[in-house]
Amino acid sequence: MEKKLSELDFDEEGTVKEIEAEFRKQIAGMGIREGKKVRMTTRQPIKGPVVIEIGRANTSVGLGLADKIIVDVGD
Repeated sequence: MEKKLSELDFDEEGTVKEIEAEFRKQIAGMGIREGKKVRMTTRQPIKGPVVIEIGRANTSVGLGLADKIIVDVGD
């Protein structure tokens, strides 16, 4: 099953499947690339950023940008 990164539930894991082309360079420095495993750790209230674990690091991603990242969460 595919979801936007912004739609992952707390502690849900998946693999980055697709990133809209125009945003790839913007997030490459965060370590977010297609094929990488991610886990949702926190979602901030009132359209705030989401915090994800990627590798052994945590990073926050704005909600608008998180909407541009598709994650395969399996079944």
